[in-house]
Amino acid sequence: MTRRFGRLGMRSTSRVRSVSSNRRLVFAGAALAALLAGCGGDADANLAGQAEGGAVAGTQATPAPANSGVQRVINVEVETVEPSDFREEIRLTGVVRAARDVTLSAEESGVIREVIVERGRTVAQGAPLFRIDDRILATQLREADARAGLAAENWERRRRLFEEDRVGSELQYLEARFQLEQAEATAETLRERVNRSVIRAPFAGVLEDRMVEVGTSVAPGTPVARLVQVNPVKVSAGVPERLSGEVRVGSPARISFDVLPGQVFEGQVSYVGATVSARNRTFEAEVVLPNPGGIAKPEMVANVEILREVREGVVVVPRNAVVRTEEGFVAFVVEGWSNGAQADAGGTARVRTLELGPTQRDRVLVLTGLDPGDLLVVVGQQQVADGDRVRVVRSRGGDR
Repeated sequence: MTRRFGRLGMRSTSRVRSVSSNRRLVFAGAALAALLAGCGGDADANLAGQAEGGAVAGTQATPAPANSGVQRVINVEVETVEPSDFREEIRLTGVVRAARDVTLSAEESGVIREVIVERGRTVAQGAPLFRIDDRILATQLREADARAGLAAENWERRRRLFEEDRVGSELQYLEARFQLEQAEATAETLRERVNRSVIRAPFAGVLEDRMVEVGTSVAPGTPVARLVQVNPVKVSAGVPERLSGEVRVGSPARISFDVLPGQVFEGQVSYVGATVSARNRTFEAEVVLPNPGGIAKPEMVANVEILREVREGVVVVPRNAVVRTEEGFVAFVVEGWSNGAQADAGGTARVRTLELGPTQRDRVLVLTGLDPGDLLVVVGQQQVADGDRVRVVRSRGGDR
């Protein structure tokens, strides 16, 4: 009896312990349920906030679990499509040329006596640059002037005697006149040679180089300096032969330089070549470019844009807003949203198939697919798909 009672007592004790453990589990489960019930609203809000607010502008938000019932929302930036003017231009690469670039030569023999202008200086037309020793020529000129004066007096006397007093022959009269003209011509020649002993600038420009020093002996034809006219300058470019009918003298042009960022110069086509190069199938076009500050220097590489046509009131959008697909080019617009809406208000992304025209710099002409007033996605377009919910975090242009 004692053994039975002992085993029964052991079974009873185990049963009590099991009941106590079950009760503790029930109580713990109830407490956990109450805790979750009290915090359930905040958890849901945090989940929604992570799903909707966890993405930065232009990136895809973290997708919610498939069974959460929360739709992903993508942050985007939009730009209101507005009609504008589009300059269709022919874009070429050109080289700056000086309007004039000549090598000056001596016209008289002698020794350089004076260097008046150093290289790098800007000179006016007619300014003296060098002086050749002209002392011998000056002496010869004084003698010639004296002979011309004597011949003038002799001819005047012969003329008076022949015409008024009828003294002397006509031959003597004509000889006196011939001697006067000969003496005057000799003096004039020497005077011109004295003038040419001073080498002058034939046009306004910059003395780019000097080949002589004081004491250098020169003869007619000896190079002495290089003079360059840099205002205006000419920009020369090769135009493909297929565009021969679209480039004309007088066409407006814009010139820019990679080495001068942000600076654009206006000019006009001044020359169109009459022949096509057999080497590269292009013809030459020149643009005259005012250059008062000498910023554009000869031999600089230039970007040339010759105006072909101006289209007014057309749709022009940023090139990076266009997405290329296997089927063609598309863009995304936002529907169901307008400026002034609440910060957490969203819209729906819709895809538009585009037909594109030419591009200029970072803009492209849209022929079909977009209309003025559309809200074009310009940041985040690579992350959205047709029908996605989006949040507009920034809007540019327009007043919607």
